[in-house]
Amino acid sequence: MLLSVRGVTKDYGKRRAVDNVSFEVEKGEIFGLLGPNGAGKTTLVSMISGLIRPLTGDILLDGKSVLREPMEVKRRLGVVPQDIALYPSLTAVENLQFWARMQDVPAREESARIERVLGITGLSERRKDRVATFSGGMKRRLNIAVALLHNPLLLILDEPTVGVDPQSRTHILDTVADLAKQGLTVLFTSHYMEEVEHLCGRVAVMDEGKIIAQGTVTELKRIVGEMDEVSVNVTKLGANLVGGAGDDFYAQAKQEVPGLVDLRMNDEEIVAYTQSSSQLLPALLAFLVSRGFKIQSVSVKEPSLEAVFLKLTGKRLRD
Repeated sequence: MLLSVRGVTKDYGKRRAVDNVSFEVEKGEIFGLLGPNGAGKTTLVSMISGLIRPLTGDILLDGKSVLREPMEVKRRLGVVPQDIALYPSLTAVENLQFWARMQDVPAREESARIERVLGITGLSERRKDRVATFSGGMKRRLNIAVALLHNPLLLILDEPTVGVDPQSRTHILDTVADLAKQGLTVLFTSHYMEEVEHLCGRVAVMDEGKIIAQGTVTELKRIVGEMDEVSVNVTKLGANLVGGAGDDFYAQAKQEVPGLVDLRMNDEEIVAYTQSSSQLLPALLAFLVSRGFKIQSVSVKEPSLEAVFLKLTGKRLRD
């Protein structure tokens, strides 16, 4: 276990920003922290980073306690904050040189590491340009480069795509996926459902300072009872269908189609509900063909994290 967050709490006056939060992040995974603005994500990231001290609990990174060994934690950690942390009057290379020295990157390795992170973030051709001339997305990409300079064990990305252009957003998400494939562990906070669903192997849903659910995307959908919806457009082959089309047909479908939870049908469409459309689909189509239907088209609608969050909290993510 690379990161272990154990019962941390943080108050601001009478408001509890983080309330007894616990979760663990495995080495090499992208772990998503999903929640609306004000859910407590940034406060939690600040505690993991050693910037603020939790009221209760502890946080361990690579076995090092943020309370007892904060500098050891910081050496193992790369953080990309919500706010840009760069010097606009300096060039990209000059910013990286400054931060390399702040992070104690060995002088003999400095140039090679700078070239590497510029390449990772797609900024090699802009290396000598002043940051003041960069777009918002390019600045965020350079912030990622800064966070990678000292070869951290854990990279924290706190809302890294807020306010960036679509091209930079795509580049950032692709970069994160590539880094994880290379073995880097990533904690990714966002209030964009599609980003978390696309990138993250496991997700913790945070609301009003608490973790209200966590697991894989599939597990979260099962927690709230959300199912895949498989719609099959059909035509009848002959007046008398094998097995009929009433209660007996439904009973036979339940018996012969593994994973079928419910079935609805009319003259032109059959809709099946299941926890796993990939497992159900071959058997369902074979069953329908054997009962005298000709398949015209098939569509699958999977439940989204938006639906999961709405069901867990009773509100939409951007409320």
